[in-house]
Amino acid sequence: MTHTYNISGMTCNGCVAKAKSELLKLGDITEADVQLTSPQATITMQKHIPVQELQNALRKAGNYTITEADGGMHHTEAIEDKTSWFATYKPILLICAYITGATLLIEAVRGRFDVHTWMANFMAGFFLVFSFFKLLDLKGFAENYSTYDIIAKRWQGWGYVYAFVELALGIAYLSRFDLLVTNAITFFVMSVSIIGVMQSVMSKRKIRCACLGAVFNLPMSTVAIIEDGLMIAMSLLTVLSLNNTHL
Repeated sequence: MTHTYNISGMTCNGCVAKAKSELLKLGDITEADVQLTSPQATITMQKHIPVQELQNALRKAGNYTITEADGGMHHTEAIEDKTSWFATYKPILLICAYITGATLLIEAVRGRFDVHTWMANFMAGFFLVFSFFKLLDLKGFAENYSTYDIIAKRWQGWGYVYAFVELALGIAYLSRFDLLVTNAITFFVMSVSIIGVMQSVMSKRKIRCACLGAVFNLPMSTVAIIEDGLMIAMSLLTVLSLNNTHL
């Protein structure tokens, strides 16, 4: 079920992000579209949540007041999304296919396939392309990221920093800058990132995945877990391989 509410007290997009983040922390809310211009919130919930409970959540974000719009008479049932799985994830599938194809072509031109060289090139392409989409709308990415990432929830500035961390990692892989350090940082950053992703997927919240920034409306799902998990696995394998080489 979906309800519309009025929210007073919000003055900036930061207020919107904080309000949205606190509302989504309530277990039965699957989606919260908070608008500054109205200002209103359209909230989709698994079961009805009393206004007082919503108010208690918003107090953690700031001095905001929430009331039912139209005297609480505005209520709609959720409309089933009939978009196919392939159509939904077509952007990320195409991007991964391009990066995989390009990096395999590099190995083919070299005349031999080296898994570590291929992984370094793949991770360079991954981070450079994904950071590009995040930087297209950095503010939108940071606001979206703060709705589920465990660090960005507490400090929204992490979303602004994170996009540049991905850019730096992409350049580091491409330039082969100290691969042990680069992979260790990747392993740590992606291991922290996947926690918020897994929490959101397990809670079945219908929120937007920020992996491709705010350009594409990708839903949070196991695809995001696979994406982060792949980077964790590749970085861990490289760290272990480099350690064995130095022994």
